Amino acid sequence: MPTLRLALCQVNPTVGDLAGNAGLVRTWTRQAADAGAQLVLFPELMLTGYPVEDLVFRRSFVAASRAALHRLAADLAADGLGDLPVLVGYLDADGPPQVSSDAEPGRGARNAAALLHRGEVVATYFKHHLPNYGVFDEDRYFVPGDTLTVVRVGGVDVALTICEDLWQAGGPFAVAREAGVGLVLSINGSPYELNKDDVRLPLVRRRAAEAGAAVAYVNMVGGQDELVYDGDSMIVAADGTLLTRAPQFVEHLLVHDLELPAAAGAPGGTGAPADGMRVARHDLPAIPAAPSGPAADGGVIEPVADEPEVWHALVLGLRDYVDKNRFPSVVLGLSGGIDSAVAAAIAVDAVGPDRVVGVSMPSQHSSEHSRTDAEDLAKRTGLDYRVEPIQPMVDTFLANMSLSGVAVENLQARVRGVILMALSNQEGHLVLTTGNKSELAVGYSTLYGDSVGGYNPVKDVWKTLVWRLAKWRNADAVRRGQTPPIPENSIGKPPSAELSPGQLDSDTLPDYDVLDPILIGYVDGDLGRDGLVESGHDPAVVDKVLRMVDTAEYKRRQSAPGTKISMKAFGRDRRLPITNRWREDG
Repeated sequence: MPTLRLALCQVNPTVGDLAGNAGLVRTWTRQAADAGAQLVLFPELMLTGYPVEDLVFRRSFVAASRAALHRLAADLAADGLGDLPVLVGYLDADGPPQVSSDAEPGRGARNAAALLHRGEVVATYFKHHLPNYGVFDEDRYFVPGDTLTVVRVGGVDVALTICEDLWQAGGPFAVAREAGVGLVLSINGSPYELNKDDVRLPLVRRRAAEAGAAVAYVNMVGGQDELVYDGDSMIVAADGTLLTRAPQFVEHLLVHDLELPAAAGAPGGTGAPADGMRVARHDLPAIPAAPSGPAADGGVIEPVADEPEVWHALVLGLRDYVDKNRFPSVVLGLSGGIDSAVAAAIAVDAVGPDRVVGVSMPSQHSSEHSRTDAEDLAKRTGLDYRVEPIQPMVDTFLANMSLSGVAVENLQARVRGVILMALSNQEGHLVLTTGNKSELAVGYSTLYGDSVGGYNPVKDVWKTLVWRLAKWRNADAVRRGQTPPIPENSIGKPPSAELSPGQLDSDTLPDYDVLDPILIGYVDGDLGRDGLVESGHDPAVVDKVLRMVDTAEYKRRQSAPGTKISMKAFGRDRRLPITNRWREDG
């Protein structure tokens, strides 16, 4: 049986950076060649980054993607890498991209993969299954392909597929079985969600069984706006055996020798339609010879527990948002509470303490422990710590306006927002806001106050998970012989906005261990009132919480983007009308 040495390049492209992404392909292909690879894979839409969203409708962008692909093929050959086949995702189109109702059926933009060899594009494949759920709306952008591309590489018939093709039964993987392939390549831009790594392996195993062939799954890594990609690339044998698996949240070259069945029959031509798809066969000229020496074994990296997995996702998502958008640094308010402490620790892990500014902004209602806890966090992490008392500014407003009650509370939050935005304008920082998902869900925030910011690293993190993350991060620091970044007092004290004397979150909200299960059921699980009550929640509490969630949609619509870690994040996933008279309680 032939053996192929595969190299899965789990890399971090940037949307729109065609030259930079092509440079990544050249750099990592060189590393793969040095490791003796005979076939190299890169992720979905590698050349353009993913998702490209409405850039698809710019003809100049589509043309640039196609030109970059051919230039890359020539550059790889000029680099002395032409004999090494390289599979790359890119944006293609047959005819101009259109969204009009009179667009020609079957023609338009394509989510595509190309096999590059000896300076040429020797084969292409267009994604067949287009996802249209959650964060995906590819039916808006792309036309599905109807042909499975099979390439004979080193005596093995290899099928090309893209991402969603793996998530749906039938189609390319079923056709791959009928085509008698020995290996299916799956290039992916699969965003992270908590525990998604637990779903992928069984999924790849099912598709391997469906195709009757080994599956090589490569996924990108890195942050793109709210999305973060965790890698988790792998190779699974036809019998479902996990052969090798890459780590999460880091760029990685996974090199593995794979024994595969020899191809049979003629290598070229187009087969009859099967399961709604044709089969187009190509024969690749000679590839690099199998390397001598011991077999390459990429090893198996086991997924980590929930808390470190989420932490790494939040750190990577923030780091790439800051760096890819070229912000020199970040600034955030430090209240001494758990949310700002966790956000600050994430920021320090993401970009380093020298690029993080933490600002304590005490008022007359700020407790002594709030000030000392904020200062303690700054000492623990080494960030740039500043103190800007807000009471003189609040008093100036109150001397000129007659305000009372909630208006005065919100005024304090808005003065703090003004200070942070002023520092951003003056010094170029990205302002981080620190409201957790529980607060966003029920509208427990002040518009243009504590909600001010360009990015929110804990936007998709329930309050109870914020506490778990803090405890894990401190324990991990102790395990590594480092100083825990988050003061224990910030973890243990009752949460409070401290906008009025003795104020606690529990004055307005149910305890978070009561609130979060209701919110998780309603927001993430789409349970209605009856379902929540049947689950054992108090009907009066359910009614109160659902009213708060439903009336806060206008606030959420104005909230900063933040890293998605759940199955249903506010913004990209959960999209409800602001003007909406439907209520679960009638």
